[in-house]
Amino acid sequence: MPFDPQITPLTAEEARVLATLVEKSRTVPDSYPLTLNSLGSGCNQKTSRDPVMNLSDGQIQEALDGLRRRSLVNEIGGARTSRWEHNFPRGIGVPDQSAALLCLLMLRGPQTAGELRINSERWHRFADISSVEAFLDELQSRSAEKGGPLVLLLPRAPGSREPRWVHLLCGPVDVAALSVASSSGSGSGAGSSESASGALQERVTQLETEVAQLRTALTQLCEQLGVDMPAGE
Repeated sequence: MPFDPQITPLTAEEARVLATLVEKSRTVPDSYPLTLNSLGSGCNQKTSRDPVMNLSDGQIQEALDGLRRRSLVNEIGGARTSRWEHNFPRGIGVPDQSAALLCLLMLRGPQTAGELRINSERWHRFADISSVEAFLDELQSRSAEKGGPLVLLLPRAPGSREPRWVHLLCGPVDVAALSVASSSGSGSGAGSSESASGALQERVTQLETEVAQLRTALTQLCEQLGVDMPAGE
């Protein structure tokens, strides 16, 4: 039976755990599947999360149990500890591109199509905003036979240039409340600034790590060839 968020919606904890598993499978594949400890660190990140959560191991385990009953996650037994992997696209019945957009909405809250395209760069590279909107429209017009819509386009908030999308995996949303929140955020600019700053810091940290790895590899290569490091290195 297709996943129907109106009949068996995800809890906020289940949505965070599921989306985190999908995220880490794309961004840190060498560490995936995740242990309970790694999953907790991902769920409780201070950046790229809206809202920021502080889930305990017990809450995460309860969410995993609920997701497993829906066949949305699988437990893999290891020599020392169990690890967890997601079954999101197949379990929900959507392509990988749609799964990436849904998980970004679960992790970061309502976003415009442009924001989703930028934030999904490490998950899936969409050709343009139109391609993002095409997948969102498909998710919004999902038939009742397949479980109904999985996203909703919110009314454009006063002062905003673009309307935002929200996921429906946790059931119906309070459109009026979300619109007020978006309007307040647009007026002050603090929320968007904070989010952008966190995303930028995360990207800078990633690039610094990649540069350090390349520098190490270059040093080893020069030593093997018996040549000096290039000037400026």
